[in-house]
Amino acid sequence: MNQFQSVFKPGLFDGQTILVTGAGSGIGRCTAHELASLGANLALVGRKIEKLETVKAEIAQTCSVKVSIHSCDIREEDRVKETVAAVLAEHGKINHLINNAGGQFPSPLNMISGKGWETVVRNNLTGGFYMAREVFNQYMMLHLGECDLSITNIIADMWNGMPGMGHSGAARAGMLNFSETASNEWAPVRINAVAPGFIASSGMDTYPEPMKQTIMQLDKTIPLQRLGLEDEVSSVLTFLCSPAAAFISGTCIRVDGAAPNARRIWQVGTGKPNPPFQSFHLGGIPEVIQRRDAARQNKP
Repeated sequence: MNQFQSVFKPGLFDGQTILVTGAGSGIGRCTAHELASLGANLALVGRKIEKLETVKAEIAQTCSVKVSIHSCDIREEDRVKETVAAVLAEHGKINHLINNAGGQFPSPLNMISGKGWETVVRNNLTGGFYMAREVFNQYMMLHLGECDLSITNIIADMWNGMPGMGHSGAARAGMLNFSETASNEWAPVRINAVAPGFIASSGMDTYPEPMKQTIMQLDKTIPLQRLGLEDEVSSVLTFLCSPAAAFISGTCIRVDGAAPNARRIWQVGTGKPNPPFQSFHLGGIPEVIQRRDAARQNKP
């Protein structure tokens, strides 16, 4: 059976427990596999228990770590409190939190209803705050200085605005500021953010067709001339949980191929894309990207 080909040493997280939200698919699923391959016991959190059960079964095929699954809508404050308590009852500790859960839908600003705005902000800002606060209050605050503890918040490439997803951009910017504030107030717990750019993840296939047409052209706007992979985000999240990141806090690591640095007056890219880093044995390419590649191959 193939295993996750992490660049980090085996046993790196032996004896540690890491909580991953949004673990049923995409970046969360990939990260859970990498952490498990390095010895971490996992608490997988998501809204759909069926997806979490699938990920748990996948991990069990290659790793012997302890994995618990927890159904939770992070937008519900009381449910988050209960979920963190359940994780601690199961594992006894939470060394690291990967605050990955979130979601949005494409829309121009003037067409976003109040309900739609609030839903996305609760998904991408308020829910992440609830989860981080409860992990800190229920465990980390009580064990400061005993071991390395960290919280990593997933945001997005929202630099210079996020046209077409302004609600998500506003929420993600808020999560960055929250991370910077918490890195001060909650030290020595390390609080960081990771901002993925355009990542070829399964979530791309959930968007309506007009958005898929935009997705097919995204690589042309990125200096590295390709989309990123879930593996390339997972490796950064793993690094931030590792001892090598022990003096990194209050910062944000971009994983975006320099997309925010592209300028209209400068041609994007001058040759072939750089090779991607692939390590996830169960990783795949979204159907929308497969369609794009097929169309380009058939173009005369």
